[in-house]
Amino acid sequence: MSIEIANESGTSVDTDAVLAVARHALDEMGVNSLAELSVLLVDVDYMAELNHRWMGGDGPTDVLAFPMDEGSVDHGPGEVNGGEPALLGDIVLCPEVAAKQAAAAGHSAADELHLLTVHGVLHLLGYDHAEPEEEREMFALQARLLDSWRATRTQ
Repeated sequence: MSIEIANESGTSVDTDAVLAVARHALDEMGVNSLAELSVLLVDVDYMAELNHRWMGGDGPTDVLAFPMDEGSVDHGPGEVNGGEPALLGDIVLCPEVAAKQAAAAGHSAADELHLLTVHGVLHLLGYDHAEPEEEREMFALQARLLDSWRATRTQ
């Protein structure tokens, strides 16, 4: 699995942990090992610009996910794609927004970034939370993936 990460946020982030949680989520979801993912950490101003340009939102947000065409996503060995790598897409994280949310939620900024990384991965895999049933499914899966990743880190 190829995961590229770039920290352009100006904030110190444990990018190895962000990579590890993304890889764990993709592995647990059965995504083909040839899949490619990009993770970009940005500052508040750039995240606000992206949020406005792509989502019509005002101000910065915590995470944005930009999936490639759904037809190109290889979810695992059950699909045949000729062995070609699938480009899943891009996850954009804003560590400053994550830190504020973490403080409000009572956990660390690192924990919030891990949660947002898994959240972004699930969006790239087609999960959404626009409807209550979708939200329940996605957030339960997100919690399960985070719990299993944390369990592997304490062993």
